Amino acid sequence: MVVLSVPAEVTVILLDIEGTTTPIAFVKDILFPYIKENVEEYLQTHWEEEECQQDVNLLRKQAEEDSHLDGAVPIPVARGNSAEDLQQTIQAVVDNVHWQMSLDRKTTALKQLQGHMWRAAFTAGCIKAEFFEDVVPAVRKWREAGIKVYIYSSGSVEAQKLLFGHSTEGDILELVDGHFDTKIGHKVESESYRKIANSIGCSTNNILFLTDVTREASAAEEADMHVAVVVRPGNAGLTDDEKTYYSLITSFSELCLPSSA
Repeated sequence: MVVLSVPAEVTVILLDIEGTTTPIAFVKDILFPYIKENVEEYLQTHWEEEECQQDVNLLRKQAEEDSHLDGAVPIPVARGNSAEDLQQTIQAVVDNVHWQMSLDRKTTALKQLQGHMWRAAFTAGCIKAEFFEDVVPAVRKWREAGIKVYIYSSGSVEAQKLLFGHSTEGDILELVDGHFDTKIGHKVESESYRKIANSIGCSTNNILFLTDVTREASAAEEADMHVAVVVRPGNAGLTDDEKTYYSLITSFSELCLPSSA
C-alpha cells in the first residue's frame, strides 16, 4: 500500500466532499437528479413560506445578473394573484434552475435552494449520504491524534451538514470541526485558502488539503498549503504530468500521521 507521510507541522486536514469523501456517482446520480425531478413540487408546496420566497428572490437577482448570457432564463415577478400567474412564475423558476444545473453553475442562489430541498429530503429520510468506507475510520483516527478536520466544498454549508448529519454511517457531524463553502471564495482561487486558514486561526502551512480536483490543489498549494490529490472510482482522470507532480492517495488510510510514523 502507498503511504503518504503527513508533514509534522500539519494540525488541520481540510477535505473536499465530491470525489474525495463521497462518490461522485452519489452526487450526480442521486442528489442532483432529485433537485431536477422535485423542484416544481417543492416550490408549489413551500411557495408561501418566507424561506422559499427568499430563495426565489435570490434566484431572480441572479437571473438579472445572467441576462447577458446565452440561453439565460429570466424570472419575472408575478403580475397577479391568479393560479395561472403563480404557475407561470414557478415554471420560470424551474426552468432557471434546470438551465443553471445544465451548465453546472455554482451560484449561491442555486446552492441555497438546493440546500433547502436536500434538507427536506434528508430530514424525511428520502436520501442518506454515502461516504467511501475508509473515510469515517480515518477521520476518527485523525481526531484522536489531535488533528482538526474541516470541510471545504462548493455545496453550501447547510448542504454539507445535511450530508454528515444524515449518512449511511449515521450522524457523523461531530467528526467535523467546521465547514466552508464558496461564500469564503471560489475553490480555484488561492486567496480562498488563505481566508480559510485565517478563519481557523492557523498558518496555511499547518493545513493539508485533500481534493480530487487538481485546479483546487494548485490554488491551495499556491497559498502554501500542503496538498494531496485523491484518486477515487469515477473521478476524472489525471494527466501524466499531474500524476508525477502531485502526491496521490486512493484511500485516507494511506495517510500516515507523524505520531504513528
